[in-house]
Amino acid sequence: MSNKHPIIAVTGSSGAGTSTVKNALERIFQRIGARAAFVAGDSFHRYNRVEMKEELAKTKAEGVNLSHFGPEGNLFDKQLELFQGYGRSGTGERRQYIHDEAEAALYGGEPGTFTEWEQIPQDTDLLFYEGLHGGVVAGDIDMAKEVDLLIGVCPTINLEWVQKLRRDTHERGYAPKDVMFTIYRRMYDYMTYILPQFSVTHINFQRIPLTDTSNPLCVTNVPTADQSLVLIHFLKPKPSVEYKINLKGLIDGTMITGFNTLVIPGGKMMYAMELILIDRIVELLKRRGQLAEFKG
Repeated sequence: MSNKHPIIAVTGSSGAGTSTVKNALERIFQRIGARAAFVAGDSFHRYNRVEMKEELAKTKAEGVNLSHFGPEGNLFDKQLELFQGYGRSGTGERRQYIHDEAEAALYGGEPGTFTEWEQIPQDTDLLFYEGLHGGVVAGDIDMAKEVDLLIGVCPTINLEWVQKLRRDTHERGYAPKDVMFTIYRRMYDYMTYILPQFSVTHINFQRIPLTDTSNPLCVTNVPTADQSLVLIHFLKPKPSVEYKINLKGLIDGTMITGFNTLVIPGGKMMYAMELILIDRIVELLKRRGQLAEFKG
């Protein structure tokens, strides 16, 4: 962690909905005038798209597990180096993974490849990471220790699969059976490297569907916000009674379900995120000695 160069990370599985939190945070940064250096988690994948297919075929023949969830498929050391370096100096190396033709036109590369590593400018106020491993702890790697605000996004497991199936088949062109196989192949790494992160976060947002997702492989539509609840779990710091009562008054339909948990209507999720996270972010930025620049 760093007083002068804070790091905010949103972590969650593939299809979990981390982009929703990313959008809320970007609105906060714009509102308070914070300059954020954005880092996408998939930029730390070890292999490009073609190389990954080749490695998957090779490891399958050898009976070895490989996935984007585990250390074999990622550059954890490179990500940790960035987190530690940014905390010390406010800079470090990043790159982009090019997902599609639109990004190919933007970055000047082929879909499924990476851009070259580049230095983050010195004039940013914070580092903002969104991806699979914002708080991963594996062997000598302790990403969570370097993060000042770690936010977990973890919908109920069936909803997570519904969202992934929908995204990968409709937006990325994969066959349903291939998506199902990917979920199965990643399961060990999911349990070993993804799930433990949600015990070291500062706050978790868990979306709960109010429609039948008992067989996620047969659900044709992702439940809408109005067909969902969101459970908010505060891990660090623990919220006071006054704080929870105040939130309950500000967010219609809020239920206090435990000492550290609230449940809100799904349609209030973005509003709740902005309401809860803006104070924490402004507090981080106050440490930089530039409070006059921020209007939180």
